[in-house]
Amino acid sequence: MSLELKAVAVCHTGRKPLFPALSLAVPPGEVATLMGPSGIGKSTLLDAIGGHLTHGFHATGEVMLNGREVLGQPAERRRIGVLFQDAMLFPHLSVGDNLAFGLARSVRGPARRKAVEEALAQAGLEGFAARDPATLSGGQRARAALMRALLAAPEALLLDEPFSRLDADLREEIRGFVFDHLRLRGIPGLLVTHDASDAAAAGGQIVQL
Repeated sequence: MSLELKAVAVCHTGRKPLFPALSLAVPPGEVATLMGPSGIGKSTLLDAIGGHLTHGFHATGEVMLNGREVLGQPAERRRIGVLFQDAMLFPHLSVGDNLAFGLARSVRGPARRKAVEEALAQAGLEGFAARDPATLSGGQRARAALMRALLAAPEALLLDEPFSRLDADLREEIRGFVFDHLRLRGIPGLLVTHDASDAAAAGGQIVQL
């Protein structure tokens, strides 16, 4: 799996691009990092790649995912996952049902339960399926959010400052957990952060916007 940006820029209607057109190739399992001052459009770029641009913005250029152009496709067809600052688990669903939400509808019955149980075990959350998300610690929520994203079988993962609300020790642990899973599965990642230690831990290209 590979993610490639070809002269991608984002504009607000009638205004200049937020940043110079960006070209970048992210190979399988690598996490590239976008850095730059607040307000320059880093998160907006991720919105453009994922298909979630706010009304009034539009993107130009090409986003190639495994050789197919996705910029013109709706978000649900792009196969691109997102991790945000907050884990954003659904409060009305159990931890297990949150993870199951990421699975394709074709995965049903025992296969669905097995996939959730295996993901929980990989996240160190074995036996947590019936738990209320509100009872999880910050690290547990972060691991559950990643596993839900991975159960959707994304071909790329966008990381919008997902470690910024964690304390230093937990930040290091969760970073390693996320990056290890992407490398293991060969999923290209694109990280937005203000923290140089995040970029160093990602170990991939660093792009200044």
